[in-house]
Amino acid sequence: MKLTNPFKKLFEKLRLADENGRNQNKSHVPFRLNFLFFVIFGLFVILVTRLGYLQIVEGDKMKAEMKASTVITVKENAPRGVIYDADGTALVNNVANPAITFTRGNAMEASDILKLANELNTLIDVPADENLTTRDKKDYWLADKEHLKEAEDRLSFKEKNLDTTDEYQKLVDKVKDSEIQLDENQLKVATIFKRMNGASALSTVFVKNEGVTDEELAVVAEHASDLPGVSTGTDWDRSYNEALDGSLKSILGTITTEKEGLPAEDADEYLKKGYSRNDRVGKSYLEKQYEDQLQGKKGEYKVTLNQEGNIEKQKEVKKGEKGSNIVLTINADFQTKVETILKTHFQGLVDSGVARYSPGAYAVALNPSTGEVYAMTGFTHDINSKTLEENTLGTITNAFVPGSVVKGGTVTAGYETGAISGNDVLIDQPIKLSGTSLKGSIYNQVLGNQIPLNTVKALEWSSNAYMMQLVLRMLGVQYQQNMTLPEIASTKEMYDKLRNAFAEYGMGVKTQIDLPNEATGVMNTNFGKENGPGGGNLLDLSFGQYDTYTPMQLAQYAATVANGGTRISPHVVKGIYDNNDSGGLGKLQKEITGKKLNQVNISADQMGIIKEGFYQAVHGNDAYTTATDLASAKIDPAAKTGTAETVAENGASTINSNIVAYAPYDNPQVAISVMLPNLDEEHDDTNKAIAKEIINAFADTYGVQ
Repeated sequence: MKLTNPFKKLFEKLRLADENGRNQNKSHVPFRLNFLFFVIFGLFVILVTRLGYLQIVEGDKMKAEMKASTVITVKENAPRGVIYDADGTALVNNVANPAITFTRGNAMEASDILKLANELNTLIDVPADENLTTRDKKDYWLADKEHLKEAEDRLSFKEKNLDTTDEYQKLVDKVKDSEIQLDENQLKVATIFKRMNGASALSTVFVKNEGVTDEELAVVAEHASDLPGVSTGTDWDRSYNEALDGSLKSILGTITTEKEGLPAEDADEYLKKGYSRNDRVGKSYLEKQYEDQLQGKKGEYKVTLNQEGNIEKQKEVKKGEKGSNIVLTINADFQTKVETILKTHFQGLVDSGVARYSPGAYAVALNPSTGEVYAMTGFTHDINSKTLEENTLGTITNAFVPGSVVKGGTVTAGYETGAISGNDVLIDQPIKLSGTSLKGSIYNQVLGNQIPLNTVKALEWSSNAYMMQLVLRMLGVQYQQNMTLPEIASTKEMYDKLRNAFAEYGMGVKTQIDLPNEATGVMNTNFGKENGPGGGNLLDLSFGQYDTYTPMQLAQYAATVANGGTRISPHVVKGIYDNNDSGGLGKLQKEITGKKLNQVNISADQMGIIKEGFYQAVHGNDAYTTATDLASAKIDPAAKTGTAETVAENGASTINSNIVAYAPYDNPQVAISVMLPNLDEEHDDTNKAIAKEIINAFADTYGVQ
């Protein structure tokens, strides 16, 4: 069939277009290839240029970075500082032990450590650990690659697809008990393996740090190149003076073991200071309080790793430095004397039954001018036995009702509020308030008896009535029999007026001694409203029958009276010292002194009246003078006794017998407190005997300057 003319023209156009398209495609192919080649060539030029720059311009820098990545710094603990008593006798020292150490490489696996453990076992004698657990033995068994493969073959398909930790636990479960029946030699290897495998990457642990012989040190050093990460070093332990059989040891505190490391509650703070998690640090009392000074400066080692991340060699580059030493204010000999005096007398009370309900006994001796603690000791007593146990820390943690020893503070409150101004005379008489029982003095229990007493005599005789009437003056009223106290007597404001005066001497507030966990005593908050306005509790507070204080607080009170009214913080550390060439006590780095905390807010004349009252309590010659037993002490003392009616834990009615004192009166060098809580009967004879013997022991030990 012959195409018509229009169709013929159309097909001709299509044919020509197709030919043109093919021609255009052919012309584009060479262009695309050329463009691709040009891009590749450009990238190649950039790569070569960059490599050249790195090699020529930054070559040294790259080499340094490569070296830094294979040479690392490892730190090693140094011994702690030594703790000495005031005479320079070492109380806590360090015992150095030669040791075999292991620093784990970055890429070390259990199988590598097992190989090392086997090699070490042929060179040194590590006794088998009796505390190896079943898990320890299974870990040891799985460290063998062949054993590991056996255990893996026992896993199910599902178990093989668990995460790494869970899968390993399944492997442990697959180890049969029969496969960990280890002989003596295997147990030794397992012990070495456990210690080494417990190290994290690039940390150092002790393989053996007890009983290491010179031969073992030599053979390890000789084979060091064949034992990656294994080296010789030194470990240390805290050792205590054999004479420390009691109170001082508890003051000194303890340190953590390497296994304990940093205490969880303080870990973040220590880590910020550059500590490692397994560092041994002070855990309690002086070891903790002076951690920054006692902790040694770590030595440094350069550890070279090979390309596999294992240790090739290590070299000491900075020797560790032993920590600074601390010297105590406490003379160990005097401390022992005070401890013996207190224990002997208190044991006598316990044995006789007088102290059958008493929880313990405590005594403290301070320097009233500096706050130095000369001695602090205490004993607890189980009321179901006659056995005593050392509890020196009870002098700062246990608080008891003080009784009349506080009356110097009551007089101070009278001066500060204007209730009295000097050696004022008040009438001693039994106090009978509406709705309360009679409150009187031992020498005046009959209503109507009236004895004029000035402030000095009130302290000498320990007049409760004088103190109560002083408080009535603070309330703005005069005593009348069966009177009702004004509403203000049951307000916190009035209690605070007394307590603030007591606090100026250290009663009811922290003494700020340089030991942790100090208690403040108990400040009762029952202001007496349930028994009518005032309720009498405010008056009880005035003669020490309401709040409780610690033996250390009472000693600070005595020291504040002794020195004329300056409250100074007690401290058991005298100074921080460096080390001499032989590692012993070196030069003084820092002197530790008591801080002046406050000044009692009364005049020197008023303080003189209080001190005269304390002096006359010892040297007065009236029938009711309270502390004449101390007058024959080797150095001339002043004192204030105190008894308090109390209730023991079992509900029995008891008496607290306490005393504070200082000596010599005209140049005070020692201030003391003695507390004997919950006795069956008043026993001032015993607390005065203890106080006198402590003063005599001080004179024998220190003399009078």
